Amino acid sequence: MLLMGALLTASLVTASVGIVVVFILLSHPPLPAPRIYALVALILAASAVAVYCYGWFSVTTGGPFPELCTSRNDAGADLAATKQQYWPLRNACVYSDGSTVEYVSMPVTVFVWLLAGAALASAGTSVYLRDRDRRTSGVIS
Repeated sequence: MLLMGALLTASLVTASVGIVVVFILLSHPPLPAPRIYALVALILAASAVAVYCYGWFSVTTGGPFPELCTSRNDAGADLAATKQQYWPLRNACVYSDGSTVEYVSMPVTVFVWLLAGAALASAGTSVYLRDRDRRTSGVIS
Protein backbone atom coordinates (compact mmCIF):
# COMPACT_ATOMS: atom_id res chain seq x y z
CA MET A 1 0.00 0.00 0.00
CA LEU A 2 2.87 2.37 0.85
CA LEU A 3 4.63 1.54 -2.42
CA MET A 4 1.50 2.30 -4.46
CA GLY A 5 1.05 5.57 -2.57
CA ALA A 6 4.63 6.57 -3.34
CA LEU A 7 4.15 5.56 -6.98
CA LEU A 8 0.94 7.59 -7.20
CA THR A 9 2.65 10.64 -5.68
CA ALA A 10 5.69 10.33 -7.94
CA SER A 11 3.57 9.96 -11.07
CA LEU A 12 1.38 12.93 -10.18
CA VAL A 13 4.44 15.09 -9.51
CA THR A 14 6.09 13.94 -12.76
CA ALA A 15 2.99 14.67 -14.84
CA SER A 16 2.53 18.06 -13.17
CA VAL A 17 6.15 19.08 -13.63
CA GLY A 18 6.01 17.95 -17.25
CA ILE A 19 2.95 20.09 -17.91
CA VAL A 20 4.61 23.11 -16.27
CA VAL A 21 7.70 22.57 -18.43
CA VAL A 22 5.52 22.52 -21.55
CA PHE A 23 4.01 25.88 -20.57
CA ILE A 24 7.47 27.32 -19.88
CA LEU A 25 8.66 26.10 -23.27
CA LEU A 26 5.82 27.95 -24.96
CA SER A 27 7.46 31.26 -24.01
CA HIS A 28 10.97 30.22 -25.13
CA PRO A 29 12.43 28.98 -28.38
CA PRO A 30 11.13 25.48 -28.97
CA LEU A 31 13.13 22.36 -28.34
CA PRO A 32 13.87 20.03 -31.21
CA ALA A 33 10.84 17.89 -32.11
CA PRO A 34 12.29 14.61 -30.72
CA ARG A 35 12.66 16.17 -27.27
CA ILE A 36 9.13 17.53 -27.32
CA TYR A 37 7.77 14.07 -28.20
CA ALA A 38 9.88 12.56 -25.41
CA LEU A 39 8.46 15.08 -22.93
CA VAL A 40 4.92 14.31 -24.06
CA ALA A 41 5.65 10.58 -23.70
CA LEU A 42 6.84 11.17 -20.13
CA ILE A 43 3.69 13.14 -19.26
CA LEU A 44 1.40 10.49 -20.78
CA ALA A 45 3.22 7.60 -19.09
CA ALA A 46 3.13 9.33 -15.70
CA SER A 47 -0.59 10.03 -16.20
CA ALA A 48 -1.22 6.35 -17.01
CA VAL A 49 0.56 5.31 -13.82
CA ALA A 50 -1.43 7.84 -11.79
CA VAL A 51 -4.76 6.62 -13.20
CA TYR A 52 -3.82 2.99 -12.55
CA CYS A 53 -2.78 3.81 -8.96
CA TYR A 54 -6.08 5.62 -8.42
CA GLY A 55 -7.95 2.55 -9.64
CA TRP A 56 -5.78 0.26 -7.52
CA PHE A 57 -6.58 2.29 -4.41
CA SER A 58 -10.30 2.25 -5.24
CA VAL A 59 -10.18 -1.56 -5.48
CA THR A 60 -7.97 -2.01 -2.41
CA THR A 61 -9.92 0.31 -0.14
CA GLY A 62 -13.18 -1.05 -1.43
CA GLY A 63 -14.66 2.25 -2.55
CA PRO A 64 -18.41 1.72 -2.55
CA PHE A 65 -17.80 -2.01 -2.49
CA PRO A 66 -18.93 -4.42 -0.91
CA GLU A 67 -21.71 -2.31 0.63
CA LEU A 68 -23.33 -2.09 -2.79
CA CYS A 69 -23.62 -5.87 -3.09
CA THR A 70 -27.15 -6.89 -2.25
CA SER A 71 -27.95 -10.27 -0.77
CA ARG A 72 -30.08 -11.08 -3.83
CA ASN A 73 -29.99 -9.80 -7.40
CA ASP A 74 -33.04 -8.80 -9.45
CA ALA A 75 -33.56 -12.40 -10.59
CA GLY A 76 -33.63 -13.61 -6.99
CA ALA A 77 -30.24 -15.36 -6.98
CA ASP A 78 -28.27 -15.27 -3.72
CA LEU A 79 -24.91 -13.53 -3.38
CA ALA A 80 -22.30 -16.28 -3.83
CA ALA A 81 -19.01 -14.36 -3.61
CA THR A 82 -17.26 -11.06 -3.96
CA LYS A 83 -14.15 -10.69 -6.15
CA GLN A 84 -11.40 -8.11 -6.26
CA GLN A 85 -8.95 -8.01 -9.15
CA TYR A 86 -6.11 -5.59 -9.68
CA TRP A 87 -5.81 -6.03 -13.46
CA PRO A 88 -8.20 -5.32 -14.91
CA LEU A 89 -9.23 -3.22 -11.94
CA ARG A 90 -12.59 -4.39 -10.67
CA ASN A 91 -14.78 -5.14 -7.70
CA ALA A 92 -17.54 -7.60 -8.49
CA CYS A 93 -20.50 -9.18 -6.76
CA VAL A 94 -20.99 -12.75 -8.03
CA TYR A 95 -24.43 -14.30 -7.66
CA SER A 96 -25.39 -17.98 -7.58
CA ASP A 97 -26.91 -17.82 -11.08
CA GLY A 98 -23.50 -16.77 -12.47
CA SER A 99 -24.30 -13.10 -12.99
CA THR A 100 -21.87 -10.43 -11.82
CA VAL A 101 -22.23 -6.78 -10.99
CA GLU A 102 -19.03 -4.72 -11.29
CA TYR A 103 -18.39 -1.51 -9.40
CA VAL A 104 -15.04 -0.41 -10.78
CA SER A 105 -15.86 -0.11 -14.42
CA MET A 106 -13.83 -0.89 -17.48
CA PRO A 107 -13.26 2.78 -18.41
CA VAL A 108 -10.45 3.06 -15.84
CA THR A 109 -8.60 0.17 -17.50
CA VAL A 110 -9.33 1.51 -20.99
CA PHE A 111 -8.10 4.97 -19.99
CA VAL A 112 -4.85 3.48 -18.66
CA TRP A 113 -4.35 1.55 -21.92
CA LEU A 114 -5.06 4.66 -24.02
CA LEU A 115 -2.59 6.80 -22.05
CA ALA A 116 0.07 4.09 -22.11
CA GLY A 117 -0.42 3.51 -25.84
CA ALA A 118 -0.18 7.22 -26.58
CA ALA A 119 2.99 7.38 -24.46
CA LEU A 120 4.53 4.51 -26.45
CA ALA A 121 3.56 6.13 -29.74
CA SER A 122 5.07 9.44 -28.65
CA ALA A 123 8.26 7.75 -27.45
CA GLY A 124 8.54 5.84 -30.72
CA THR A 125 8.05 9.05 -32.69
CA SER A 126 10.75 10.71 -30.62
CA VAL A 127 13.21 7.92 -31.34
CA TYR A 128 12.35 7.89 -35.05
CA LEU A 129 12.77 11.67 -35.39
CA ARG A 130 16.05 11.62 -33.48
CA ASP A 131 17.44 8.88 -35.74
CA ARG A 132 16.19 10.67 -38.86
CA ASP A 133 17.83 13.92 -37.72
CA ARG A 134 21.12 12.09 -37.12
CA ARG A 135 21.04 10.51 -40.57
CA THR A 136 20.22 13.77 -42.34
CA SER A 137 22.92 15.70 -40.47
CA GLY A 138 25.57 13.16 -41.48
CA VAL A 139 26.35 11.90 -37.98
CA ILE A 140 26.95 8.15 -37.94
CA SER A 141 26.33 6.42 -34.66
